[in-house]
Amino acid sequence: MTVQPGILNEPTISCPSCKTEIKLNESLAAPLIAATREDYERRLAQSNASMAAREDELEREQAAIEAAKEDIGNQVAEQIKLERAAIAVEEARKAKLLLSVDLENRDNKLAELEATLKARDEKLAEAQQQQAEFLKQQRALDDEKREMALTIEKKIQEGLDAVRIKARTEAEDGLQMKVAEKEEQIAGRQRQIEELKRRAEQGSQQLQGEVLELELESLIASRFPMDIIEPVAKGEFGGDVLHRVVGPAGQSCGAILWESKRTKNWSQGWLGKLRGDQRAAKADIALMISEALPSGVETFDLMDGVYVAHPKCAIPIAIMLR
Repeated sequence: MTVQPGILNEPTISCPSCKTEIKLNESLAAPLIAATREDYERRLAQSNASMAAREDELEREQAAIEAAKEDIGNQVAEQIKLERAAIAVEEARKAKLLLSVDLENRDNKLAELEATLKARDEKLAEAQQQQAEFLKQQRALDDEKREMALTIEKKIQEGLDAVRIKARTEAEDGLQMKVAEKEEQIAGRQRQIEELKRRAEQGSQQLQGEVLELELESLIASRFPMDIIEPVAKGEFGGDVLHRVVGPAGQSCGAILWESKRTKNWSQGWLGKLRGDQRAAKADIALMISEALPSGVETFDLMDGVYVAHPKCAIPIAIMLR
């Protein structure tokens, strides 16, 4: 039977078998409610006690499980320790065996290597001996070559000395002949100059120019006796003197075309004419000696491809150009 609050706060009693509810008044419901509450609280206390006992049992079981786990862990750790020790012993045995085999292999390889090195040392000693013999033969051959080269050089030098002496003798003889010829030419030019000077005193401008040409020719010939000095004939390519430069060995080195002017005034047209004469004479350099110089030129200068110089600079500039 269950006591429930009724409508308008009137408690009712429900019958579980007949499913009916009986209304109670307040004076009858109070004891029933109190009994029901005590029964409920008693059952609740029993339930709480049962739950507490169950919790204690669970705690004991949990402790037992933890202890079992710890025991199992200790057993596993001990087993692992034993297995590790066994593995370590086995690995040490294997390593020792491998090391023994490796050492034996290394000893074998070392023996083979020592045998190889010994064989190589023997071959090296043999090669060094052969090299020493080769170097000895090479030095002997080099000495023979140097001796032969020295002998050949001496013979060549002796031949060259003889050739030089012969060439010097021939050159000196030829030079003496050329000097004699030049001196004779100079003497003849001097006589002509004296004659022309004597005639020039009578006032001919053409004769004065010829005297200057002869003086220039004589001056060049006396200063450069080894060169070929050719007076330019009237009516040819122009210029006064063709100076052919001769080297020490008698070879031709080039030509200088000289022209002299004895006038009071300078003419710019002289340069073009002398350049044309230079091309006609196939000369390398054109040199004009003039007492009258272009404006701005005091001693000598290069103008339009022609060297222009005062008579007092004739020989110095000739030395430079030569």
